[in-house]
Amino acid sequence: MPRYTGFNHIALVTGDMDATVRFWRDLLGLPLVAGLGHAGYRQYFFAVSSVDTVAFFEWDGVTPVAEKDHGAPQRGPVAFDHIALGVASDDDLWDIKARLEGAGFWCSEPVDHGFIHSIYSFDPNGIAIEFSTQVSGVDVRSRPRMTDSAPVPSALEGPAPRPAAWPAPAPVVPQDERRTYPGEGHDFLYAKRNAWEKTS
Repeated sequence: MPRYTGFNHIALVTGDMDATVRFWRDLLGLPLVAGLGHAGYRQYFFAVSSVDTVAFFEWDGVTPVAEKDHGAPQRGPVAFDHIALGVASDDDLWDIKARLEGAGFWCSEPVDHGFIHSIYSFDPNGIAIEFSTQVSGVDVRSRPRMTDSAPVPSALEGPAPRPAAWPAPAPVVPQDERRTYPGEGHDFLYAKRNAWEKTS
């Protein structure tokens, strides 16, 4: 099985990158670690941890989504509910709540979910955000639990991956036949420009 290290990035969309930078970098305190783009396209990355980032595409004509309550059931096409960022402690939740409310953003009261404490808000794009901290002594990763009163059949098989549920993988491409193809971001390696560095 693959070895996962976390979310390299979660890619969201904005029509106003400036407001997005102000919110995610300046209000929430996530460093803006990479920005690439050209006419009609941008993608900026904000560091959440040493391995995880939140990225935003900016495209012309994008408008904020209507705010939808976190976890509220929806009908019709839907693919996303909210993003939840982990924080170290309850003190961090109260700090974020004060920052959000001081900047004029709505923020819920803290909610005790048993294994996490959470607050909820929305970014300037209408994206639902949750901030959560683990409850001390409760770790569902090391001690998984299934309390659904009517679990789906696959969930009843337990928490461990069951690769046999799928056909055998295709043969892995041999090392000497592997190729990668250029995409956005080569400026990080080859371009001499960096808007954050002064040129002499």
